[in-house]
Amino acid sequence: MNRPIRIGQIVPSSNVTMETEIPALLRAREAIAPERFTFHSSRMRMKTVTKEELAAMDADSDRCALELSDAAVDVLGYACLVAIMSMGEGYHRVSEARLHRRTVENGGAAPVVTSAGALVEGLAALKARRIALVAPYMRPLTQMVVSYVQNEGVEVSDWLALEIPDNLEVAAQDPANLLDHARRLDLTGIDALVLSACVQMPSLPAVQKVEDAIGIPVVSAAICTAHQMLTRLGLSTHISGGGALLSGRY
Repeated sequence: MNRPIRIGQIVPSSNVTMETEIPALLRAREAIAPERFTFHSSRMRMKTVTKEELAAMDADSDRCALELSDAAVDVLGYACLVAIMSMGEGYHRVSEARLHRRTVENGGAAPVVTSAGALVEGLAALKARRIALVAPYMRPLTQMVVSYVQNEGVEVSDWLALEIPDNLEVAAQDPANLLDHARRLDLTGIDALVLSACVQMPSLPAVQKVEDAIGIPVVSAAICTAHQMLTRLGLSTHISGGGALLSGRY
């Protein structure tokens, strides 16, 4: 390919983190690998993280896939984990297949990664069978995320819901607080810690620090999404400072 790789992102209208953390990760990769990336987004309306708004937003994702395939992007990332998981167990496979079909029908075929599916695949890559999890959602939605992950064969031994309904407030959380949140969890016997089960809650500056502090692989929804995008593109998954999953070993 003699042009930069085009990264398409399907983004909730109130999300301001996906378009910072995914580019930050891939820019870091540019420092150690030859590929170059450009970033292109299409937005779906969502302001409050409720099941009703999430369902309405998900219905808009087909339009976003069409718009991004107009730009001949090379991979699409759907940037709302809880929207996918709130639609029912295993829904990430349905969503990814349907949105891929939209790109094919539009003559711009591209693989589709959902952050929900990426989290599942990232944990599988790490061979993590038992995890702990931090999420910004209200308790019922966080419980839905826990159930979804457990339905994929991963035990969630402990979890923390920060109970923040406003999506912009989620984005305003300080990543420096995540180590304190992690310390509130029982990490006994876990294989990995999901430090942010949400691409809107910033975590990138904290992931490597927390991993170094606790001695267990630490991931986030954004890190898993970047890992799966690189995997679907057939590229090395090594990004310095991105935790174990982006060490290049997986």
